[in-house]
Amino acid sequence: MKYAPLLLLVTVAVLIALPWLVSGSMLNAAVQMLIAALFAMAFGLLCGQAGMLSFGHAAYFGVGAFAAVHAMNAFGGEGLLPTPLLPLVGGATGLVSGLLAGYFSTKRTGVYFAMITLALAELLHALAPHLKTVFGGEAGVSSFRMPAWGIGFGSLNDVYFLTLVWTLVSIGLLYLFSKTPLGRLALGLRENAHRLRFLGYNTHALGTLIFAISAMFAGIAGALQSMNIEAANYVVLESHISTAVVLNSFIGGVRVFLGPAIGGALMTFFGHVTSDLTRVWLLYQGIIFVLVMMFLPRGLVGELVERLRNPSGEGLARTLGTVLARLVSLAIAAFGAVFLIEFLQRVLSPEYRAGVTDGTWPDIALFSYDWAPLSVSPWAFGLGLFGIGIALVTMVNRRVAARKEAQA
Repeated sequence: MKYAPLLLLVTVAVLIALPWLVSGSMLNAAVQMLIAALFAMAFGLLCGQAGMLSFGHAAYFGVGAFAAVHAMNAFGGEGLLPTPLLPLVGGATGLVSGLLAGYFSTKRTGVYFAMITLALAELLHALAPHLKTVFGGEAGVSSFRMPAWGIGFGSLNDVYFLTLVWTLVSIGLLYLFSKTPLGRLALGLRENAHRLRFLGYNTHALGTLIFAISAMFAGIAGALQSMNIEAANYVVLESHISTAVVLNSFIGGVRVFLGPAIGGALMTFFGHVTSDLTRVWLLYQGIIFVLVMMFLPRGLVGELVERLRNPSGEGLARTLGTVLARLVSLAIAAFGAVFLIEFLQRVLSPEYRAGVTDGTWPDIALFSYDWAPLSVSPWAFGLGLFGIGIALVTMVNRRVAARKEAQA
């Protein structure tokens, strides 16, 4: 991994230059990707490094968001702190709430810990509509970003750079934390908590502290979210926010340092692109998660790192050829699967079914062609492409296995 520092510098340089490279819509998506990456990194500290799976991390994201909005409204709208420092309020609120919730949650481990975190998050979500002074009811709480330090913070570019700086600083702090004795103990908590307890460490206090630090960075991410949209609603406390960060982190690779960040950014970008193209984009996200967990259990980044650390020994050209053949085969199978899913979605949609009269099924326009639902051709086309792609993948895998046997 000797090229990692260079790759990191290039990535940071691209992120700095991004406002001059993309449109406003894509820059707004980039802000969401940065926030999702930071939130996933906070979750990765708890789950990947310390081995504690939380199903309720949206609670700390949400309290950070509301804390930042209230801080923006303090002193008649002047703000509790200058605008660039407001994420500190979200982080402090997340830290305090993480200490309180972590004290109770970390008294248990495994599935019991996960259920306690879920229960606490759902309790907060259920109370939020009734605590209108804090959460603003259904309308939520809104505010405005105030100028500070000679920066107006009224443009999308200003918000992007504010989010970028806080995300990079937070990820840097998380990396430094992973190198501290406490960060190393977190790994011990994941691998063998009983041994740590035998060595004299207070595992409950250690787990509570790791939980609180994770909640602190989740609170910073929530504060950046509320500063971006200049509002907070108790929707940010809903369970699907917790679900999304779990899925994104595992897709990226929860046990690789930057895996959760890359997974969160990629899946946020995927949602931004596909949500305008199809109604069933959430189904595709679920399918991607299932496939990654079945065939790439370390996550996308985890598998990549493992391949770089343990090369196959086939040579660069042959390895690249194998990867390309697999990608082409998977693309063919994916196109067939997408065709079938989109065709079924249109056939089963209420709008289409309302147009079916007297047993006449209108043609369905899909991929620049009209398909008859009662004809064999659309089903044969989709299933055929899917079958061809799977057959090609199987063929490539068998050839790779045969080469390995011959080398052995």
